[in-house]
Amino acid sequence: MDTKLEPDQDETDNAAKEKLSGKEYVRELRKLQEELCAIQEWVKHTGQRIVIVFEGRDAAGKGGVIRALTERVSPRVFRVVALPAPSDREKTQMYMQRYLAHFPAAGDKK
Repeated sequence: MDTKLEPDQDETDNAAKEKLSGKEYVRELRKLQEELCAIQEWVKHTGQRIVIVFEGRDAAGKGGVIRALTERVSPRVFRVVALPAPSDREKTQMYMQRYLAHFPAAGDKK
């Protein structure tokens, strides 16, 4: 499975400038949902665990994107965790530290 972890700056700039039409949005959403379903099957087949982190400012639309992407996957395989804004203590920790408590442990089904 080829995964590109971070977009190029040009891709990010272009994505911010271009707005999809309704039909294009639905088409792209379906592609992403199909990818997540394929990942779900891979996870079930291999027993591997993965973590996908969406992070952004408040009211940036993360919740809607996450709901749209995960509406076709099994809640038995995928788990969505919404974290509040970081506490003062969490702000002093390493970036990923606040997420670690929510990572799946060995043997977790989700």
